[in-house]
Amino acid sequence: MQIIDFPALLELATASAAVTARCSCSSVPLLAWQSLPTSLELEQLEEVGTLVDDPYDEPTFKEYHPNGTRYESADAPIAPRYFPANLSQVLRCRSCGRHFLRYNEAGGYFTELRMRALRPELLADAAL
Repeated sequence: MQIIDFPALLELATASAAVTARCSCSSVPLLAWQSLPTSLELEQLEEVGTLVDDPYDEPTFKEYHPNGTRYESADAPIAPRYFPANLSQVLRCRSCGRHFLRYNEAGGYFTELRMRALRPELLADAAL
């Protein structure tokens, strides 16, 4: 899978923000990380790349919140080098072209797909 660097991610986010068409992929806004909505069919989305630099490296679970946001905040930054963006794939809706981030939250006894809309105003090219 193609690794998406920051400039390419920003380009995809900007293109996604320009989509105004009504689509079932946007019936739930996905402004913050949340469980995969039941209204969204995964077959409607295609993977276009990954933010995972090296699948064999241990990723950081450190989050990036310089302004006091939290994981579940709608205005939390999307920083590709930080959790959970660093474990995410970039998906595109086949119908309208909107882009999303998706990762698999793996807790002690469960796994759960979580998603978030890719929004250009939240992207942060922050170094670790």
